[in-house]
Amino acid sequence: MSTTTAANGSPGDAAKFLAFVFAALSVLGLALATNAQDIGMAFHGWVFTAAFLAATVVLGAKAVSEEPASLPGSIYNDDVIKAGVIASVFWGIAGFLVGLIIALQLSFPALNFDLPWTNFGRLRPVHTSGVIFAFGGNVLIATSFYVVQRTCRARLAGDIAPWFVFWGFQLFLVVAATGYLLGVTEGREYAEPEWYADLWLTVVWVVYLLVFLVTIARRKEPHIYVANWFYLAFIVTVALLHLINNLSLPVSLTGSKSYSLFSGVQDALTQWWYGHNAVGFFLTAGFLGIMYYFVPKRAERPVYSYQLSIIHFWALIFLYIWAGPHHLHYSALPEWAQTLGMTFSIMLWMPSWGGMINGLMTLSGAWDKLRTDPVLRMMVVSVAFYGMSTFEGPVMSIKAVNSLSHYTDWTVGHTHSGALGWVGYISFGALYCLVPWLWKRKQLYSLRLVNLHFWVSTIGIVLYITAMWVSGILQGLMWRAYTNLGFLEYSFVETVEAMHPFYLIRALGGGLFLIGALVMTYNLWRTARGDVSVEAAAAPNLKPALA
Repeated sequence: MSTTTAANGSPGDAAKFLAFVFAALSVLGLALATNAQDIGMAFHGWVFTAAFLAATVVLGAKAVSEEPASLPGSIYNDDVIKAGVIASVFWGIAGFLVGLIIALQLSFPALNFDLPWTNFGRLRPVHTSGVIFAFGGNVLIATSFYVVQRTCRARLAGDIAPWFVFWGFQLFLVVAATGYLLGVTEGREYAEPEWYADLWLTVVWVVYLLVFLVTIARRKEPHIYVANWFYLAFIVTVALLHLINNLSLPVSLTGSKSYSLFSGVQDALTQWWYGHNAVGFFLTAGFLGIMYYFVPKRAERPVYSYQLSIIHFWALIFLYIWAGPHHLHYSALPEWAQTLGMTFSIMLWMPSWGGMINGLMTLSGAWDKLRTDPVLRMMVVSVAFYGMSTFEGPVMSIKAVNSLSHYTDWTVGHTHSGALGWVGYISFGALYCLVPWLWKRKQLYSLRLVNLHFWVSTIGIVLYITAMWVSGILQGLMWRAYTNLGFLEYSFVETVEAMHPFYLIRALGGGLFLIGALVMTYNLWRTARGDVSVEAAAAPNLKPALA
C-alpha cells in the first residue's frame, strides 16, 4: 500500500492498481468462505469478500473519474478525521453498552439467556476490545492525523492510504468482534483475534506508520512537537508488541484455530509483556499525545515545561517496557524476573507524575477557565485520574500488596479508574474540541450538556471504582481467612454472594457513564448539524491553530 503517488504516476494509476489488488483479495476471501473448515472462518470469509469487493468498486470508480487528490484551497485532509470521529462515537457507545450488559450479567446471571453468543465469556472481550481498541483506537488514529498535520503544517501523506488505514481498521474491528461472538478467539488477554485478523491488522498498522512518518518527513515546521513523539512511540511499540505476542501457527489455512509458538511460563511472560505494554503504549503514550496537544490548545496556554515533556517521554518509554512481569507474582516465573517487573513498575511512578504535573501546570494563569469551560474541566480531571492510576499501579505491583489485590475486583477498579477517568475523559475532551473545528462551527451546541455529561459520568466513575475497591479488598481478605483448625473460613460461593451489592453499584456506575456518553453523542450531533442552543453564545469561540 503506497502512501503517496509515484513521481511518474497519478492518483488514477494508484487507484487502478489497488482496485486490481482488492479484486484479487476478494477472490481469496471467496475461496476461504466456500472452503472453510468452521463457521467462524466461513463467516469471516464472506465479511472479507464483501469488504474487498466494496473497496474494488470504490477504487475502480476513483480510477475512472481520476478526481484530484485534494480540493482547491484544501490544506489538510480532514475528511478522514471526520470519519474517525464518527467511528469513535459509534464504537464508544457500543463498547460501553456491552460493558453494562456484562456487569448486569454478573449480578443477574439469567441475563446470559442461555445462548452461546450472549454469555459473559464471549461478550467480555467484545467489551474490552470494543472500548480499548475500537473506541480508543479510532480516537488515537483521528487525533494523530489531526495533530500531525497541524503541528507539521503538512497534509497527510497519500490520498488513498489514510482512508485505507481508517477502513482497514474498521474491518479488523468487525472481524474481531463477530469472532468473539462466534467463539473464535486465541484466548489471550487484549489479543484475542485469530491469526488471519492479526495478519490483516499488521498490514493496516504498517500503512498507518508510513502515513505518519512520511507526513512528519514532509513537515514545513523544523521542530517535531512532543505530541508527535508520543504518537510515534505508540504506533511503533504497538506494532512490535503485536508481532511478537501473536506469533502463532494455524492448524489449517482454511480454519480459524491457531496455537501460539510459545508455551508454559514463556507464553505467560510474552502475554503479560504484551498486556501491560498495551496499557503503557496504547492507553498511555498515545493518549498522552492527545493531552500534550489538546490541553494547551483548549487552555490557550503553552505547555508548562517543554523540557519536562521530553524527560517524561524518554523515561516513560524506557521504563514501561520492563514492567509486565509484575502480573506474574507468585507464579512459575523466575523470582528475579518478578522482582525486575516490580522494580520498574515502582520507578514508573516518577515519570508518570512528571507528565501529570506538566499537564496540570499548563493551566497556570488559566485556572479560572475551569469554571466556565466544562470541556477543559473534563480534560484536567482526566489528567488527575492519570496521576491517581499511575500511583495505584506501582503500589499494586509490590508483592505484599499484590498477594491481596491480584485476581480480585480491586484490579478491575484500578483498570477502570484509568480507562474511564483517564482514557475516557481525555478522549471525550478531544472529541468535544474536534467536532466544532472540523465541521467549522463557532462553538459546541451546548456547554450545559457538556457540564451534565461531566457530572453524570463522574458520579458513575466514582460509584464504579469505589465499589470495586471495597469488593476487591473484601474478596482478598475472605479468600485468605482461615479457621483455628487451618481450614478456609469461607467457601468460594460465599465470597461470590458477598460481592452482589457491589456488583449492583458497579452496574449503576457503568449505566451513568453510558448515559453521559449518550448526552455527548447528542451534543456532537447537534453541533455537526450547525444547530445553536439558547446558551451557546456564552461558549468560548475556539479555532484550530495552523501550527
